[in-house]
Amino acid sequence: MFTITKQFAFSASHQLAGLDADHPCSRLHGHNYIVEVELKDATLDARGFVRDYRELGPLKRMIDDEFDHRHLNEVLGHDHPTAENLALFFYDWAHDRWPEVSAVRVSETPKTWAEYRP
Repeated sequence: MFTITKQFAFSASHQLAGLDADHPCSRLHGHNYIVEVELKDATLDARGFVRDYRELGPLKRMIDDEFDHRHLNEVLGHDHPTAENLALFFYDWAHDRWPEVSAVRVSETPKTWAEYRP
């Protein structure tokens, strides 16, 4: 099995509902997010790729246009824009376009990652 990954970055704010009032994530705050998309396939195409990284350009454009420097509660339309929910959102969006997508990881800080892998 061949595996490739590509990272994308954006900055955004969010506020998480349902937390104790003294929880720091209940307040409006922001992160410099990293989104990592993983693609897998048992075979390579005629060019020797799982998929050409350049073909993932639409994901970068969507992140830049719809997520970068935005408020994620408004973008996603709910009060739970967690890294876990972002990973699921980006997985669904990417997998609809590229069936080789096998997982998406989202980082809010250099030490934390959430992953969605079906």
